[in-house]
Amino acid sequence: MGGDVIGLVAVILSLGIPIAGMFTYYRVRQLRSQERLAAIARGVDIPMEPETSQASHSRRWGILCISGAVGYIATFAAIARVASERDAMAAAAFGFIPLAVGIGYLIDAFVTRREHTA
Repeated sequence: MGGDVIGLVAVILSLGIPIAGMFTYYRVRQLRSQERLAAIARGVDIPMEPETSQASHSRRWGILCISGAVGYIATFAAIARVASERDAMAAAAFGFIPLAVGIGYLIDAFVTRREHTA
């Protein structure tokens, strides 16, 4: 019985958390739109939100990918150390994929910033 409940909870959480995140994102955007429309109806001048640059997008994704990869590698390295299993280090090696992607994003951010300043 315990294994069935764990599987059910895993399925519900793996499907429920992304759906809850999407609903929250939709609701926040809807509330912002309603707020802007109400302000426009009252005649208030609404400044446009500044667009973020390509460099800032690349920098943000680079930082997120690198920090996620380092956490992933550290987690499996700790598991390998505590459990004394060398196979867990093979799983930690998969953390180098998002690490390389994150480094690529950071390089893109620096190149994009240099192109705009030159």
